Amino acid sequence: MSDTILYPLLSISRLRIGLDGVGVTSLIAGAGCPLRCRWCLNKKLLQEAPAKPVTAEKLIDMVKIDDLYFRATGGGVTFGGGESLLHANFLLRFRELCPEDWNISAETSLAVPEENIRTALKVVNDFIVDCKDLDPVIYRNYTGGDPALMRRNLQILLDEAGPKRVLVRVPLIPKFNKQSNQQHSAELLRQMGFTNLDLFTYIKR
Repeated sequence: MSDTILYPLLSISRLRIGLDGVGVTSLIAGAGCPLRCRWCLNKKLLQEAPAKPVTAEKLIDMVKIDDLYFRATGGGVTFGGGESLLHANFLLRFRELCPEDWNISAETSLAVPEENIRTALKVVNDFIVDCKDLDPVIYRNYTGGDPALMRRNLQILLDEAGPKRVLVRVPLIPKFNKQSNQQHSAELLRQMGFTNLDLFTYIKR
């Protein structure tokens, strides 16, 4: 695979515990997102921090300082964003070169083509999905995206990765959905077969 595959790096947040993956993790934020969420939690970062394209080799060199923490805790790196799975081919290259015992997690809205999901499934250990809301009208009003695409990709993850490898985050979004909508989304996810759910509330700053 070509070494010219680059990742649009925005930032690296080190030594995270219990926030985005197992063990000690480094959160690797990348630019680019197909959604236009009204309360984007990363909007300031996406607007103010210019991306620095890096190769997989360079990125590994930047995070390997925490290799001992990763190995001792079963942790590793979590790709976030933006939308991490826009860069599925980069994740393939990163997995080829990084230590085998690093855990790779991906935070995703699943608003990407199916082929990106299937590429990521080859190398990502755990997926952290922000589904927004399973009501199509609420989803479209909040994100501007295609709710059917998100649902199809959710099913692919469930079928191919299994429920243990997927955490689905179900937010309560003030002014866009209600607690009843949040609970309904959670129930639909349980009916699909998901078992790891995180229900929380967005706090607008």
